[in-house]
Amino acid sequence: MKKDKAVAPVVKWVGGKRQLISEIDKFIPSHYSTYYEPFLGGGALLFYLQPYEAVVNDINEELINLYQVIKDNVDELIEDLKKHKNEPDYFYEIRGLDRDIEKYKKLSPIERALRIHYLNKTCFNGLFRVNSQGQFNTPFGRYKRPNIVNETTLRAVSNYFNNANITFKCCDFEEAVQGARKDSFIYFDPPYDPVSDTSSFTGYDKGGFDKKEQKRLKNLCDELNNRGVKFLLSNSETEFILDLYKDYKIEIVHAKRSINSKGNKRGKVNEVLVMNYE
Repeated sequence: MKKDKAVAPVVKWVGGKRQLISEIDKFIPSHYSTYYEPFLGGGALLFYLQPYEAVVNDINEELINLYQVIKDNVDELIEDLKKHKNEPDYFYEIRGLDRDIEKYKKLSPIERALRIHYLNKTCFNGLFRVNSQGQFNTPFGRYKRPNIVNETTLRAVSNYFNNANITFKCCDFEEAVQGARKDSFIYFDPPYDPVSDTSSFTGYDKGGFDKKEQKRLKNLCDELNNRGVKFLLSNSETEFILDLYKDYKIEIVHAKRSINSKGNKRGKVNEVLVMNYE
């Protein structure tokens, strides 16, 4: 299947891999059957590789619903996005829809996709963050001309989704890779181990992702390795992660991050790529 350069992330996502694609690409196996990505997020690597056979997953129901709507109802999504306004009062009205859970449950898949796409384009820093009740709580971004209707990208992604054989899942990461065979390739991009006590960001889902989850992910990697399944994993360069994966090949890459609210805390940070192959 020929790659389409217009296929790119449709949402801004914290920890997105767009800027690291050239580094990651150096370590992608030359041949594999099915591509698995259990922590899909913004999907930068998926959209770069554009594999024909893929199983993609994210625990974030709103995100997976958005991708499904882009596949099935992109025309309606685009037309309705044109009606949204980049105004604070309107933003907080849309953001507040999930405060009434019974009313929110009645929204159609398209209405939910519209909401999350609009909020992503107009909220501060494109930050998808929810509180312990699962309510979206990022403030208004105050951008002059946010690209609310990124029509070219939406249509290109929809076309890719419909021409490839992609399975969308919304479940635990272990369940997401259960069908992986020996010739499959899995890319793990979990919420990162925090480099400091104040840098932790696990707000994509109300459940969070702590060191216990990191260890569970490592145990899954061991199981996949024993089965001969190739995996590549991204994470932060912390002592905990370096020790956890010390039995695997580790490459250090440099990323520019802007998640910290303090400008002087942003900049280049070291990340690791862990793999079980040469």
